[in-house]
Amino acid sequence: MSKAKNPTDTPLMQQHKAIKQKYPDAVLLFRVGDFYETFGQDAVIASQVLGITLTKRNNGAAASLDLAGFPHHALDTYLHKLVKAGYRVAICDQLEDPKQAKGIVKRGVTEMVTPGTAINDKLLEHKNNNFLAGLHFTDDDNFGLAFLDLSTGEFLIAEGDREYADKLLQSFSPSEVVFQRHQQKKFKEFFGGKMYVYTLDEWIFEEQYAHDILLKHFQTHSLKGFGVEDQKKGLTAAGAVIHYLKDTEHPNLQHITGLQSIQRNDFLWMDRFTIRNLELIQPTGDGNHTLLQVLDNTASPMGARMLKRWILFPLIDIHKINERLDLVEIFIKETDLRNELVHAIKLCGDIERLVAKIPTKKITPREILQLAKGLQQVLLIKNICLVHSNHYLQRIGDALNPCPVIADKILAEIIENPPATAVKGGFIQNGIHAELDELRDISQSGKAYLAKMQASEAEKTGITSLKIGFNNVFGYYLEVTNSHKARVPENWIRKQTLANAERYITPELKEYEEKITGAEEKILVLEQQLYDLLLNDLFDYLQPIQTNGNLLAIIDCLCCFAHNAIHYQYKKPLLQEGDDWELKEARHPVIERYLPVGESYIHNDTFLNKSDQQIIILTGPNMSGKSALLRQTALLTLMAHMGSFVPAREANISLTDKIFTRVGASDNLSGGESTFMVEMNETAAIINNITPRSLILLDEIGRGTSTYDGISIAWSIVEHLHQSPHQPKTLFATHYHELNELEGKFERIKNYHITNKESGNRIIFLRKLARGGSTHSFGIHVAKMAGMPASLIRRANEILTQLETQHVDENDDSAANQQKVNNAEKLRSVPAGQFQLSIFDAHSQTFDEIRQLLSDIDINRLTPVEALLKLQEIKGKLK
Repeated sequence: MSKAKNPTDTPLMQQHKAIKQKYPDAVLLFRVGDFYETFGQDAVIASQVLGITLTKRNNGAAASLDLAGFPHHALDTYLHKLVKAGYRVAICDQLEDPKQAKGIVKRGVTEMVTPGTAINDKLLEHKNNNFLAGLHFTDDDNFGLAFLDLSTGEFLIAEGDREYADKLLQSFSPSEVVFQRHQQKKFKEFFGGKMYVYTLDEWIFEEQYAHDILLKHFQTHSLKGFGVEDQKKGLTAAGAVIHYLKDTEHPNLQHITGLQSIQRNDFLWMDRFTIRNLELIQPTGDGNHTLLQVLDNTASPMGARMLKRWILFPLIDIHKINERLDLVEIFIKETDLRNELVHAIKLCGDIERLVAKIPTKKITPREILQLAKGLQQVLLIKNICLVHSNHYLQRIGDALNPCPVIADKILAEIIENPPATAVKGGFIQNGIHAELDELRDISQSGKAYLAKMQASEAEKTGITSLKIGFNNVFGYYLEVTNSHKARVPENWIRKQTLANAERYITPELKEYEEKITGAEEKILVLEQQLYDLLLNDLFDYLQPIQTNGNLLAIIDCLCCFAHNAIHYQYKKPLLQEGDDWELKEARHPVIERYLPVGESYIHNDTFLNKSDQQIIILTGPNMSGKSALLRQTALLTLMAHMGSFVPAREANISLTDKIFTRVGASDNLSGGESTFMVEMNETAAIINNITPRSLILLDEIGRGTSTYDGISIAWSIVEHLHQSPHQPKTLFATHYHELNELEGKFERIKNYHITNKESGNRIIFLRKLARGGSTHSFGIHVAKMAGMPASLIRRANEILTQLETQHVDENDDSAANQQKVNNAEKLRSVPAGQFQLSIFDAHSQTFDEIRQLLSDIDINRLTPVEALLKLQEIKGKLK
């Protein structure tokens, strides 16, 4: 129920309150004259976020009201700051000319801007999409998802389980997510609390309502033409997104011309842990380099956005992958072809985002001319593609549409160097509209006539200082200084007295004023009408121009791959359906680009298959490069599936459907999960989702718990992966040298290590992969390299020596050492799958005696003195 109006409120504040009630969760920018004003709590937020002055005003009530404002022409500057800070902003404009208004000026919200609905250039990053996501929770814990970029018109839908929904949300990184209001707790539990969210009423997610709103938007009888009619959950999420846009004052959505489905099985699967661990898009820890950063040499924002999508969603169709690889090879060989295409794409501009401005009519004359010039480049690119022998390039050329009719119309109607905005006119060519040309002649000749009149009147009257001026109060005037006032003719009409002059008008001057000012106003009206007609004609070309943008982005990415291959010595990978997976002289694509000057990356060979080397146990010192080798293996596999050449002398890569990685340590303390729990969660997700074509990369599994626990878990995981009917190809890096025993027990497990060389008391990491296991971690050496105090290092070496003397000595016949020998023999002989913690425990007999001693004590009859004696006895056994 709305609150009653306060009788002491001014009409302006009553109007503000009425509008604010409709948008209670938004910062309301209220247009008052030449300013946007904010009141109350909105003013407090605006002053804090924007750094503008917070003042008070008395609105007629007993108490004053907070107030903060800024000039209306600075809207773009301040709007993006509010939205970037996570606020929803309602822009309330004057809906009528204040001069014509009877009473208070009519006002209303003309636009609602939220993080996910931003289309203003200052609110967008050119190389990143700005997705608004719809998420539909269902009773069976499956989800419908929709992702819409309002700034480009891309509209994608998907549906699947919680893991798939999580992966998509992490991959698309939407700026805003909308979902059912009663699912807030579950959303935070499932997907975390870092995304900007907005909740909607439950009825908006009803299947029939969503279906109807989509049909109405696309103006079709069914959704079969998009090939998505069976994805009811995804369509429900898409319908909620369209509803949300209309509810937030975004009625002009004509550039959203289609729906595209994202099918899980169309792409190489990587869960969000893998995407994070491989640092594909975002760096982790203290690093600041990513795969996207080193691969992105695209020529356009469209290509940059598509490259990011390709990295997150690599292909799995070997035919499509090879199509890309073959075209990249052509671009490498035919340098002139590549350079010509890249140059033309640069001249196109960001076609995708330019076309999205047409429905809202926020595209400027300068941008619309750029669009036409971009279409001219599309024609050039189309002709280049069509005459080439490569069938993929021919298909791209055939699908390009240069839209010559509308391009020619724009070039004919818009002048060569138009103004940045359409407000002041002056952008339509002469010869387009007869009345416009006539009015321009009047305007220009009228001004010339005024100059002639000024000279004529000065000559007739002898007033040499006479000048003609203009102001908004009474238009054109003749100004005479006081020293010449006596020479003013009697038929001049005095309009204004100044300190040193008098201003006059004449009937002839008023007549020409009406002609000139009338012509200028009509010119602005006519130019705007012609511009609107041009924009309306463009509506018929939205879809083909968007398709052009998509195709240009594909060419851009493939030219980028060719550029990388040439400049960084990448080679063409061979993708095949078999099981053999081999890299020769492979390098890490990111690390090699950021090595210190003078250093070169140490390349390595890696081989995996299902017959004799399914699993590699990789050991070696700290900092030797085990983790880099694991990531390198995954990144090259990923790059090959994108259609990119790879940093290796030779790469034979078997088709892979899933890449799983578990690298490094992290925690989720806010969610109540320790480092080890996170590690086990991620590892369990891998174990439960492997397939015959999976590539698994595990680093330091089990390090988050005690040594014996960790070894037991790591041993068991390796066994499980070997015995699995899927036999996934696996690299397992570890510090647990005990796992080298597995090679002797299983036929498809092989030991490798990263080599090093000791020089005096220093260790030199050679970073070279070699056959066989490692027996030393060199942890103390690394601590020394890190700058630990010398006294601490000495003590660590003493403790290490002490511990190592407790290890098995085969020549020692003592009972204690014989127990160690027996335990070591147990380790070597234990059957697969029966690894036991107790075999490592040299003191198990002592602990058994203490356990028996404690169990025999009757606590109820034990005196304090007896208790102390028992404690002394236990202490003696431990010694």
